[in-house]
Amino acid sequence: MKTFVGRKIFYIFIGIAFFTGAFLGLADNVKAANIGDIVNFNVDKSFDATGRTQVPATLVQINSKLYFYIEKSWWDLQTPLKQAQIYINLNNLSEEFDNNIYPNLTSLFGTEWNPGIDNDSKISVLFETMNSTEGGYFREADEYDKLQLPDSNKREMLYLAVSNIDNSNIKIILGHEFAHLITFNQKNKIYGAEEDTWLNEARADYTSTILGYDSTYEGSNLQQRVKDFIENPSDSITDWSGTKYDYASLDLFVHYLVDHYGINVLTDSLKSGFVGVDSINKALSKEGAKENFSQIFTNWTIALAVNDCSQNSQYCYLNPKLNSLRVNPTLIFLPLAGSSSLSATNVTKNWSGNWQKIIGGSGDLKLEFSSIAGLNFQVPYIIYDKSNSYSVNFLTPDQNEKGEINIKDFGTKYSSLIIIPSLQTKLSGFDDPDLIYPYSFTVSITGKDSGTDQALIQKLLAQIDVLKAEIARILGQKVVLPTQSSCLQINNNLYLGASGVEVSCLQSFLKNQGVDIYPEGFVTGNFGKLTQQAAINFQKKYGIPQTGYVGIITRTKINQLLNGG
Repeated sequence: MKTFVGRKIFYIFIGIAFFTGAFLGLADNVKAANIGDIVNFNVDKSFDATGRTQVPATLVQINSKLYFYIEKSWWDLQTPLKQAQIYINLNNLSEEFDNNIYPNLTSLFGTEWNPGIDNDSKISVLFETMNSTEGGYFREADEYDKLQLPDSNKREMLYLAVSNIDNSNIKIILGHEFAHLITFNQKNKIYGAEEDTWLNEARADYTSTILGYDSTYEGSNLQQRVKDFIENPSDSITDWSGTKYDYASLDLFVHYLVDHYGINVLTDSLKSGFVGVDSINKALSKEGAKENFSQIFTNWTIALAVNDCSQNSQYCYLNPKLNSLRVNPTLIFLPLAGSSSLSATNVTKNWSGNWQKIIGGSGDLKLEFSSIAGLNFQVPYIIYDKSNSYSVNFLTPDQNEKGEINIKDFGTKYSSLIIIPSLQTKLSGFDDPDLIYPYSFTVSITGKDSGTDQALIQKLLAQIDVLKAEIARILGQKVVLPTQSSCLQINNNLYLGASGVEVSCLQSFLKNQGVDIYPEGFVTGNFGKLTQQAAINFQKKYGIPQTGYVGIITRTKINQLLNGG
């Protein structure tokens, strides 16, 4: 997790102020660090468990490349036996850093700023008490002089959750945060550019694979990303709020990207003055790739539907650990006999995958797609026949963002249709919140009601129960309406994918906050994208970090308002 200090910082130093600052900075740099030193570090209050801005910490270990500091109040509470075990854990972590993390990441991406702002080749690592959802972070602020940013710790520094100090996976988090430290030097310092957050996080999260931590799939970071992705596959890869779903969709996209185009796409895009999508396209061009970012994203969404290399190698993962990964599309059922028509409207953000599967019906099918003129939707679609063979095609919207698909003999020759619309309009400015855009489609089928073929009708009707069971398996979530007493207080953290009485309570509360907060006003008991956006709107109104995650700070404010505060 990376935190920012702003797009760019411009300061003018003049006269004695500059001389004095430089002199004092030099004096700080040459002061030797000793075991037992206590330093009062500035920290990011949005990650700290109690919202602190400063944490006193004790230097407990010095290794060849790392200083290990631990929050003093936590360290002092540990028994001598526990402290002895921590010393061993830190020594093992240091060896892992020296022998694997540092040499492999620096040989691939380049080095951190060394000796850096503090003129010390060692990196400071602070273990502090963080929110339960956080593993670590990096602050760009620490890479600036205090005259530029007064809350700088003026050293190359990483922050890790002290709750993970005994966890063997702490090495994954250390590698992730070290990648951010490298990025600051390679992108900010060398090129004067600020990397898009989504791409900065993409490289950092992929380090667990680079460093071999995903070589055993069971229990790996990659396995967890797959589980989270399956829960919410339509999360945008570029609209970053730091949720587990953001990491999941982005990590699986990067695995596909590196599978097909090589690790140099990540390294070349880093060692460039370009950022985000532009840097990826420049790197792809350098590697001689025929496809650009847009085409690769579209192929990735197709791969997630079929994941089959036999027809087109672009429509699958090459990593054997991911060769069974497929999304479950939203199912849309047409009446099994006669003519029918239905319409659906959905909302999406840029660079989000959306999968809808149409089954049922018998006759000639027409699907009409539409959105807002001026947008750029890509709409691949997959047609399956009765033998489960498929073909991939593309609907190309016109200048009014409209288009249609026509399929004859649907239900007899062809069994299903999957459409995969993705919005690909936004190409830069991803560190500003993305908007939600609508798209709609109408499916109509012209068929003949075969009143004389009762056997066929009975056979088709017999399939209804099977289809209903499939709906229940894939989409079935019980809608829970809140009782009066349940809406007096929210006691648990709520997030995208959650469900239950407290989610209904949250939705009722957000609805009562007005259309500026929750314009849709749905109370379903399921925490979806609309509820997440409403939570972000509420957080923005009250100056709470805009994550869409309803944690302790957001709940405290909601409960205060629920009780007349």
